[in-house]
Amino acid sequence: MKPIDLPTLLSIVAERGKAGRSITAIAGPPGAGKSTLADDLADALNAAEPGSAAVFPMDGYHYDDMVLVPRGLRPRKGSPETFDVSGFATMLGRLKQNQETEIAVPVFDRSIEIARAGARMIPQTVRHLVVEGNYILLNKGDWRTLHQHYDTTVLIDVAEEELRRRLTDRWKDLDPETFAYKMDVNDLPNGRLVKTESVQPEFIFRQ
Repeated sequence: MKPIDLPTLLSIVAERGKAGRSITAIAGPPGAGKSTLADDLADALNAAEPGSAAVFPMDGYHYDDMVLVPRGLRPRKGSPETFDVSGFATMLGRLKQNQETEIAVPVFDRSIEIARAGARMIPQTVRHLVVEGNYILLNKGDWRTLHQHYDTTVLIDVAEEELRRRLTDRWKDLDPETFAYKMDVNDLPNGRLVKTESVQPEFIFRQ
């Protein structure tokens, strides 16, 4: 487990994807900056070789509220039990095998809190696939089945005080009761879970 910066990670990922599809897993707590790092990495790879990289977010596998509400899980949305991890694992396997001309993947639309099916296409020509999500390195239950597909693993490390600041900005428009629940019952505890229950990554990215 070594600290790494974006230029060094870029160089490593570019090299590992030269011969065929390589999957880079970027995990971290809510508010850690996973999407930003994944997008920055893919953008840099595509700047060097257009069309060579794509991002596959875990969040497209949120259970819909039509599932969460009857199960009493709507307040816990974003916790490990509110994701279709088996569906995500199956899709990750398809993407790793890379035997199809293109594969459609779902993308979570945060503005409406709904996953849009088939919202992003990943063509066979993509060699650098960047997977990002809170729990993709989690060392428990079905989450372990994901790890076999990764070629590079990165965990983002952010101090809890900074996470609280970022999440406060994210949820600032919520009413006080909902805000307090999101912060101290859901997001921050989920962040601690990621930090303590993930497998040891190859690299640590500190913010």
